[in-house]
Amino acid sequence: MKNGRYSDAQIMAVLKQAESGVPVSELCREHGMSSASFYKWRAKFGGMDASLMSEMKDMADENRRLKRMYAEMSMQNDLLKEALGKKR
Repeated sequence: MKNGRYSDAQIMAVLKQAESGVPVSELCREHGMSSASFYKWRAKFGGMDASLMSEMKDMADENRRLKRMYAEMSMQNDLLKEALGKKR
């Protein structure tokens, strides 16, 4: 997984500054980021606090792990079906 350039705390600080009325263009210039990144963060993390943000990331990691586990089990199941079909 790609590690972001900004930590959760930095993202939350930028979003809080925007809520307090600082223009987005000034925030982007100050923090060295694009406006697209800001709007993506606002859509994803807007209205959250740091604990909810970390909880959401933990759940995304767990979901990724479960999807990988399901894919492996499905592949094993297909291989077993194929092997049993050839024996008959």
